[in-house]
Amino acid sequence: MHVFVTGGTGYIGQRLIAELVTRGHRVRALVRPASAAQLPEVVVVTGDPLRSDDVAAALQHDETLVHLVGTPHPNPSKAAEFERIDLESIRASVAASRRTGIAHLVYVSVAQPAPTMRAYAAVRAAGEAEIAAAGLTATILRPWYVLGPGHWWPIVLTPFYALAKLMPGMRETARRMDLVTIGAMTTALVAAVESPPPTGTQRIVDVPAIQRASLDPRP
Repeated sequence: MHVFVTGGTGYIGQRLIAELVTRGHRVRALVRPASAAQLPEVVVVTGDPLRSDDVAAALQHDETLVHLVGTPHPNPSKAAEFERIDLESIRASVAASRRTGIAHLVYVSVAQPAPTMRAYAAVRAAGEAEIAAAGLTATILRPWYVLGPGHWWPIVLTPFYALAKLMPGMRETARRMDLVTIGAMTTALVAAVESPPPTGTQRIVDVPAIQRASLDPRP
């Protein structure tokens, strides 16, 4: 498949690109000029992911666009960055996708609703709304926290998650906001790319579905 990635130099993006290439897909990535050398295994297109004109100029008809641009290490103090980077980038990708006629948009959102990180959740929900309003064929993944190198600290909360899942009043929230590993997240993204939803529909992949995701043998 032909896949175009924005945010490919990040925590999830580099791992996803490596797996897509391993599975034989043709991958291109939009990066800022200073980051071009970070992705030697794919075709790199330089541009600004916050500008719809740059994204549209890079996209090709019938590609799958995986949108991974976002504020690194999000926390409540970064509300302004969420608006400036996370929201503006998905708006740019949606506008470019409509103009170009892509086949499928894959978007990493966040678990909804969320009792904490409200500014972050609100921006990601706004991104989902942009996708729905545009009528794009899309897969929206909703992790809460992705464990991996440099992102291990929430693992100490594992016993609390286990306890919450046993309590009827907290079970649904605990499952919706459970932790996922970077391996599971990568697998779920590849599965989304390889198996798009029906044309014109938006598919939601929540945390339990991310945890269950698996891959067929290499296509």
